[in-house]
Amino acid sequence: MVLRVYLAGPEVFLPDPMAHATAQKRICAALGLVGVSPLDTFADEPAAWMDLPESRRIARRNEAHIRSSQAILANISPFRGPSADSGTVYEIGFGRALGLPVFAYTAALDDYAARVRALAGGNEICDADGLSIEDFNLAENLMIACAICESGGTVTRLGGASWGSLEAFERCAASAAAALLA
Repeated sequence: MVLRVYLAGPEVFLPDPMAHATAQKRICAALGLVGVSPLDTFADEPAAWMDLPESRRIARRNEAHIRSSQAILANISPFRGPSADSGTVYEIGFGRALGLPVFAYTAALDDYAARVRALAGGNEICDADGLSIEDFNLAENLMIACAICESGGTVTRLGGASWGSLEAFERCAASAAAALLA
């Protein structure tokens, strides 16, 4: 059985995203998985999609890739703020709603609350707007971290790496392969 895993994350914004996706796919293949990048074409793309704006074609293609996969590998490293990339968060929720296991990785060792506190000037209770800070000792917002856990997946943390680290990805992919191919 071929196990397709959707590669969710902000790596699509790297200067050479195709090279990064190719490296991720090589790692997946060595573990017995088939990596599916958001940048991949979709073989059965409906002709009607051609009339849509590019943003909607990308969204539909990514959802179709997720539907055709058996799991998601997601980079939840902080991106442009204290939280994971919002598009990646959507893909995690979409996959979770479809019943897919989600395996995530992050270059951040600090919990989500510590990252928010750092932006709030170290306040223990609330942010700069006076809003309470969620603190459950999780890698990400509780809805994301719990969705990953409840899906049967795991969160791999690798401090000191950049958010586009292949080392963090490789550790996550190995965890996913061990669980999915058991």
